[in-house]
Amino acid sequence: MASSSQASRAVPNLAFRRLRGQRSPGEFAAAVRKAAREIGEQVSCDARYIGRVEAGEIRCPNYAYERVFLHMFPGSTLTDLGFTARERVRGRRAAAPAPRPSLPATELLRPHNHIVTIGNTGNDSDIDEESDVLRRAFMTSGSATVAAASLGLGLTVPAQRRVGEREVMAVEEAVRRIRLLDDRHGADGLYRQAAQPLRAAYALLDAGATARGSTADRLHSGAGELAISVGWLAHDSGRFDDARSHYAEALATARVAGDAALEAHAFCNTSFLARDAGRYREAVRSAQAGQRAARRLGSPRLMSLLFMREAGGWAGLGDRTACQRSTARAQDSFDRGPSEADPEWMSFFGEPELEALEAQCWAALGEWARAAGHARRATDLQDGRFTRNLALYRAELAGDLTRAGAPDEAAAAGHQVLDLLDEVQSSRIQAMLADTARMLTPQRRARGVSAFLDRHAGTLRRV
Repeated sequence: MASSSQASRAVPNLAFRRLRGQRSPGEFAAAVRKAAREIGEQVSCDARYIGRVEAGEIRCPNYAYERVFLHMFPGSTLTDLGFTARERVRGRRAAAPAPRPSLPATELLRPHNHIVTIGNTGNDSDIDEESDVLRRAFMTSGSATVAAASLGLGLTVPAQRRVGEREVMAVEEAVRRIRLLDDRHGADGLYRQAAQPLRAAYALLDAGATARGSTADRLHSGAGELAISVGWLAHDSGRFDDARSHYAEALATARVAGDAALEAHAFCNTSFLARDAGRYREAVRSAQAGQRAARRLGSPRLMSLLFMREAGGWAGLGDRTACQRSTARAQDSFDRGPSEADPEWMSFFGEPELEALEAQCWAALGEWARAAGHARRATDLQDGRFTRNLALYRAELAGDLTRAGAPDEAAAAGHQVLDLLDEVQSSRIQAMLADTARMLTPQRRARGVSAFLDRHAGTLRRV
């Protein structure tokens, strides 16, 4: 939250208010999120953020928001949009009487005495700015170590046992950062480091037991979403028991807080995990429970994803009719388009993911050529900036093509996955590719297969 001295200096951003026009802050925030998706950015814009911009509390947006705003209003500058030039804002910060020391990325993860670190100790604009700087530093480094280090933000569990806006925002920022890094680089290098902010988030829940109203609601939601994010990192890196525990923790948090959105998310991921673990009946039941929670939220895209989770369970059970019924319902819901009610965490769920999930269903039913067709469409549609998902879809395609009797095409897809493995660390993807290599070994004489197998073996030796 902006300090009182900042608030007294804030000058309303009338230019930005005029750009919103007749749309409500919530409607305008939805337009911002849509514009971000168009250029491959991820921002968590909501009505509150728009209000802070219009009130002048945010003098200059971070780099991600800047790119989105300039995409929305081509030909404009930040000054045209009512913002202060970045160098002027930075100059003010540099002249502050007690600047925050700059720490190496690895230092940000190191506990200091008894303090648990999960967030940023500065004001909101510092959180936005540092988040973007760390994100860009990681994206250019190609190092999973730096990725993990960027999770260490800097907020402490308050000694006075009171939790407020700053602490809640730090939990929410940790969730966003984990999701972003996973989208780009996979789970393996992040999971163990992400456990630290999760422990701190639940310590904040204990510290904030007397919190009231929206602060308490957001703290529960943030902690639950963080548990799901860490659970997904465990899931994707093959730690199924850990993932199950984290998802159960999120579900319990949702039930305590009466948070339908968090409940739907927890059931969605539980269903996915159950399918991957071969517990197909549980996958169906969890997806259906998620649908019941999600009906209160008014998000067709969320319902679409939950129908696809159910379809995956039915496919695992070999029930083709029930699977097709669920995929048809998923497609119908998806075709209704995005809405303001879509949860922030669903930014990954576009047409490529829908195609990939259907490919998985047909693969589970043993219809490999049909599965390969959907997997190929997923790879064609996927934005190359989302490296982890692109690698996953190509790994699925390689496996489907192998089983469909197209070893040369499978080898070509396998090479494309190998091209991305320096950037992506995911046990799931590595296991899929190893399975493809094993199946292709008897077909070494097919065009391109020998070269792929040799390259894959070389990759394993370097690991």
